[in-house]
Amino acid sequence: MGRFRSIMAVLLACVTVFLVSCSSPTEVKPPTYTSAKLEVIQKYTSDIEAMRDRLPELAKLIQDENWVFTKNFIRGPLGELRAKMSLLERNLLAKDQPKVKEAAKQVIEDLLSIDAGAEAQDYKATIRSYATLQKDINAFLELTPKA
Repeated sequence: MGRFRSIMAVLLACVTVFLVSCSSPTEVKPPTYTSAKLEVIQKYTSDIEAMRDRLPELAKLIQDENWVFTKNFIRGPLGELRAKMSLLERNLLAKDQPKVKEAAKQVIEDLLSIDAGAEAQDYKATIRSYATLQKDINAFLELTPKA
């Protein structure tokens, strides 16, 4: 009986080695964007682009040194910018998220700088922050995948 068990163990080991050697490794595809995911990303991107297209209104308020309406504009029409960028970021692939998150952080810092400049009624600082905001929003949008 002991001899039968050892022969059976060797036979099962040989069958296992044969079966494993005949199997082919499965090809792992890198994650990609599905068409549904791209549609969601495109919706958020178009919302952010619409907000970006309203930036000349903010520039006019800054040039007129209308500090109350400058602050109101940041909180009003541009108020959802942070939320839209965050929603867009969550729909990206994991490998794309860190760069987009950093770009979104820069945009928010620019808005805070404009708000601080408007609070201090400092035209030069506010207009510099506005120029940086335009550049950073465009950089953010460049990082998003295109359909």
